[in-house]
Amino acid sequence: MKAALDWLGFGDADSHGHAHGAHRNHHDHGHGHGHTHGMIDPSISATERGVWAIKWSFVILAITALLQLLVVLISGSIALLADTIHNVGDAATAIPLWVAFRLVQRGTSRRFTYGYGRVEDLAGVLIVLIILFSALVAGYQAIDRLLHPQPIQQLLWVAVAGVVGFIGNEVVAVFRIRVGRQMNSAALVADGYHARTDGLTSLAVVIGAAGVWLGFPLADPIIGLLITAAIFAIVWQSAKAVFTRLLDGVEPRIIDEIRHATGHVDDVKAVEAVRARWLGHELAVELKIRLDPGLGVAQADRVTQAVRHALADRMPALHSTHIEIAV
Repeated sequence: MKAALDWLGFGDADSHGHAHGAHRNHHDHGHGHGHTHGMIDPSISATERGVWAIKWSFVILAITALLQLLVVLISGSIALLADTIHNVGDAATAIPLWVAFRLVQRGTSRRFTYGYGRVEDLAGVLIVLIILFSALVAGYQAIDRLLHPQPIQQLLWVAVAGVVGFIGNEVVAVFRIRVGRQMNSAALVADGYHARTDGLTSLAVVIGAAGVWLGFPLADPIIGLLITAAIFAIVWQSAKAVFTRLLDGVEPRIIDEIRHATGHVDDVKAVEAVRARWLGHELAVELKIRLDPGLGVAQADRVTQAVRHALADRMPALHSTHIEIAV
């Protein structure tokens, strides 16, 4: 079974990391390493794990959406249709993320000296647009059903499909959020929270079915509209996270962490400036530090190496560290 999964590309992420990353250049953390032999570049391992999470979440959501679609065809539930459209859109977001992570694995080149990490943020933008499109489609269908009511059949199956949608989305949410945080991918984390909210909207389908069963037929399209509103909320939250990174924004706590780690290195008298930006799920840092004026060149070099080691220990997602010594 494991061999079959590996052949299909769904094997364990870490084993894939060995296959793809054994001879790739290390990112420059200032440790003096060139090529790595017999070990995995951490960025490769993270990217492989991201691809692994994306593939499995795509499979789970595709199966979930297919099961829900079958129930939509026999029931005519507009709330379930809205949820199904959203799940199809969520499954589709795996495609730009997969492309982005594969491009990141190409490393640097003479033209793209920082690599292709920014493609991950562009994939995040595409994900936001996909979610927005699913919201517009779901909203249109809900409004149309409010204006032109139709009977709903197979209420029990509609409720079951809603529960299936919740379970499928929650499994995918756990996958994407956990892996996204491990590899510091804003796009993957945003996609995970999107899936989690999808799960809650799937439970709303169950409520809509109960409302119809109790004699309130408009409960179904009303729930469809509520699902649409929830999707728009996801669009707003995800867009903020993705565009912050596109504009080189970082969380203030990261800057505080850099200052703290650097300031506790022996012979560093002051941290005068800190700049950082995300390159996909890796962090590029620029520092300006003031050292003890009595240090010689060799001692100053040891201090800067110690700063690099301190940052690398505190921030596994570090892409590179540029240090300027204030005079």
